[in-house]
Amino acid sequence: MHLLTTILMASAILLGSQVQSYRILGILHTGARSHHIVGSALMKGLARRGHDVTVISPFPLKEPLKNYHDIETPIIKGIMESTAQHLLETIKKNVFVNVKGFHEMGLNMTRTFLQEPNVRKLLASNQTFDVVICEVFLSEALFGLSEHYNVPLIGLGTFGAHPWNTDLVGSPSPPSYVASAMLPFRDHMTLWQRVGNLAYNTFERLLLDLYYLPKQEAIYKEFFPNNKRDMYEVRRNTALVLLNQHVSLSFSRPYVHNQIEVGGMHINRKRSPLPADLEKFINESKHGVIYFSMGSNLRSKFLPLEKRQIILDTFRGLKQRVLWKFEDPQLEGKPDNVYISSWFPQDDILAHPKVKFFITHGGLLSTTESIYHGKPFVGIPIFGDQFLNMNRAEASGYGIRVDYTNLTRESFKSAIERMLSNDSYAKRVAEVSAIYRDQLMDPLDLAVHWVEYVVRHKGAKHLHCAGQDLSFIEYHSIDTMLILFGGVSTVILLLMLLIRAAWRWLQFALARKDIKQKKH
Repeated sequence: MHLLTTILMASAILLGSQVQSYRILGILHTGARSHHIVGSALMKGLARRGHDVTVISPFPLKEPLKNYHDIETPIIKGIMESTAQHLLETIKKNVFVNVKGFHEMGLNMTRTFLQEPNVRKLLASNQTFDVVICEVFLSEALFGLSEHYNVPLIGLGTFGAHPWNTDLVGSPSPPSYVASAMLPFRDHMTLWQRVGNLAYNTFERLLLDLYYLPKQEAIYKEFFPNNKRDMYEVRRNTALVLLNQHVSLSFSRPYVHNQIEVGGMHINRKRSPLPADLEKFINESKHGVIYFSMGSNLRSKFLPLEKRQIILDTFRGLKQRVLWKFEDPQLEGKPDNVYISSWFPQDDILAHPKVKFFITHGGLLSTTESIYHGKPFVGIPIFGDQFLNMNRAEASGYGIRVDYTNLTRESFKSAIERMLSNDSYAKRVAEVSAIYRDQLMDPLDLAVHWVEYVVRHKGAKHLHCAGQDLSFIEYHSIDTMLILFGGVSTVILLLMLLIRAAWRWLQFALARKDIKQKKH
């Protein structure tokens, strides 16, 4: 009965929302393939629903799709590829230096995007749209495209919850239990972790408000001089934010009504056949297979030789076979039990019953896919939210974190042996996978529904949070607290002064009376 009800409700939402075809502009500006995977899944889903979708990105589709139109940005792609080899260096720097560096990268990326010839050509055309969907990742000036076309703005948070996207709709993030995605803390923090979280949030708030956002506003004014609203007004009036997150993968936290979790909408729900040679390599393994990938941005070929040798020596001593995403076909010293390729169909590999577990960098997409397919993982975090993701996995019992800086044969081998010998990791990830999968409707269908909802209701202004219209002082009730507590304090002070004056008068009166009695 429950299944039937779920199907009927989901069908009602899907059928009821497909009223007409909308013209949608998607802005997937980053050259990070992992970010694009999430965004393109949504855009392809919208195109398959019959909407006319135009996507600006560095990654055009390899195969044509009906209703899907690419506008390529090759310069951005080249810049991001040149910076990929430097990602390993971020682990040597502290979080404050890295965060400032990320924001500087965002400013350069935003300007470069708006200078792309194909983007300039689009802006000069008379093309029109019904809604703009923009990835929210260090690119606030790009929100000007929604104002340029005078249509609602929908943000896509590929990174998970962060002030970059929660600020757009006013979702509160109390630092007492909502840890920054840049810190390796959970929702239950110690006193000193809360101190650190507050300190970092204060630093980031000052960096955003006093340095970074004013620079984005300057870019906005330069490239959109005729826009009626400034960047700040467009930003705080965002119609909707779709968030690549789910409570089962993180922790419970507050959201306003127009911030929707659609984590995992990129995951392939139906396993496709693997290439014949890859399927043969996996099936012929008597002891199972381990899958190893450091993600699409962090490439294994950039690993220092000593780290690479540690990994090779460890794999050589295993009974299991290993699939290693390695971007150079020439890997010296590769053991026979290791299969390398510059690309693997990760979803389909993780869904394979012979795959034991995943060795990953701890990125959000990789951990989400691994959990969905019920595979535990060993994580070697390098930057960003990877530390948070791996700490959460380890504390939840379905992951083991290995420190990259102190990576040794012993530590790496120990983590792998623990994962192979202790079935509690597989059991725990199966439990979390079941929780994640238990949703009313597919995350992609949910995302498509909300996009259509925003367009149908002309920006869905009824979802706008009033907190977005308040100043810092008003939002935190500093003015009312001053009046309330200041007023109460003033009354108490006046009462104290009055009592003191009355006491002194009484003492004075008694003294005079005593003097008169002595005279008589």
